[in-house]
Amino acid sequence: RLVVGALGAVVAAPPPAQAAKASNAATSAGSRVNKDPESLLRNGLPIQGSIGGATKKLDARQLQQAIELLNDDLKVKRITAAKQDVQKAASILNAKGGAIAAAAPAAGKEAVAAELKKIGDALDALPAILADTGPAGSPQERDSLDGASAKQRAAAAAIGAVEARLVPESYTVATPSEFSAVPKLEKRARVEFVLRKAEKGATFNVDGVPYDKAKLEMIVDGYTTPLTSGNFLDLVKRGFYDGMAIQRSDGFVVQTGDPDGPDGPLVGFGQDGDAKKEPRRVPLEVFVDGDKTPTYSETTEDGMRGAAQTVLPFQAYGALGMARSEYEADSASSQFFWLLFDSDLTPAGKNLLDGRYACFGYTVKGEDFLGSVQEGDVIESAKVLSVGIDP
Repeated sequence: RLVVGALGAVVAAPPPAQAAKASNAATSAGSRVNKDPESLLRNGLPIQGSIGGATKKLDARQLQQAIELLNDDLKVKRITAAKQDVQKAASILNAKGGAIAAAAPAAGKEAVAAELKKIGDALDALPAILADTGPAGSPQERDSLDGASAKQRAAAAAIGAVEARLVPESYTVATPSEFSAVPKLEKRARVEFVLRKAEKGATFNVDGVPYDKAKLEMIVDGYTTPLTSGNFLDLVKRGFYDGMAIQRSDGFVVQTGDPDGPDGPLVGFGQDGDAKKEPRRVPLEVFVDGDKTPTYSETTEDGMRGAAQTVLPFQAYGALGMARSEYEADSASSQFFWLLFDSDLTPAGKNLLDGRYACFGYTVKGEDFLGSVQEGDVIESAKVLSVGIDP
C-alpha cells in the first residue's frame, strides 16, 4: 500500500496487522475533515434508536451542528460568523428544546432538561463576550476568544450529554453466536493508560515541556463495536496490558498488545487466560453508516462496498484500531493501535483503514503524548475509569 510520507514522497507502508504491523493512511472523503474525537463520538451515538447519517435531521443533531460550527468559526476568528452561529443555536434551542427533552426516556428527562439549561446559559453569555473583541491580535481579542471557546466547549459537552441520554435504554445490536465467548460491551467505557519511558530519567516531550508520565484517556464504543470494545475492556480489567511495552511507533501508529513481543510465538490473549491455549479471537466488526447493525467477518471491500462510510471513522489523532492479520478478517485478539492521523498526509477520500479494520473509539485526553511515545516505552498501568451511557 502507498501512503504519503512526511516529506511528500510516496512511500510503502504495511497495514495494521498482528505482530505490530500497522499503517497510517486515513482521511475522510471531502475537503473538510472532522478530526474532533468528541464530535465523532457524538455522531456515533444511536440517538432515538437511529445511528449515523440517519440521525442528521433530528432536533438534537441540528443543535449539535450549530454548536460545533461555532467552534470552527472561533478557531479561525470569524467573529461575525460566530455571532450568527450563537443566534442559530439559540433559535434551535428555543424552538426545539421542548421536543428534545420529550424524546428522552422517562429516566433521563430530568437530566436532559438540566443539560439543555446548561446550553442555554452558555449561549446567553456569548453575545456579551463577542460584542467587543478588540483589535486583531490584541490581548483583548485573545481573552475574548478564550472566553467564547470555554462557553462553546461547555455547550458542546452538554449537547453530548443530552444525546447520550436520548439513546433508548434497551438499545443493543445482535452479535454472531459463534463469538458468544467474547465479552460484550453494550454502552461505552472510559479507559486510562499511563505510560513511562523505558530509559530511567527519560521524559515525554510535548511542545517543549517534559513529562515523566504520559496519561491517556480513551472512550471505547460498545454501540458500534460491542465485541471489539468488550474484548479490549476485559483485557484491561485483567491487567493484560500492565507492564507491556510499546511494540511499534513509526509516525503512523503506536501499537501494542503482543503478549511476548513481535519476535515471540504468541500473537494474542490465550483462551481462558491460558497463554498456552489458542488466542481468543475477535471478529472483524465494521458498522457501515446506513446499516442498523455491524457487519462481521468481512471488509467493506470484500462485501462490494469499498467506498462505504463507517459510523466511527479513522479520522482523529489517537483513533483506536484493532490490529489483525491482513488476510484473516477474524484474527484479532489483543493487539491494538493508536492512529497518528494527519489529514495532510493522505489525499481526501483515500482512507485505507475504514471498512478494513475496526475503529472502536478515540483518545479524548492526552493524545498529544502519542507523538512522543517510542518503541520500548512501557504501559505502567491500564484501568477502566467508568462504564455507561456517558462515561
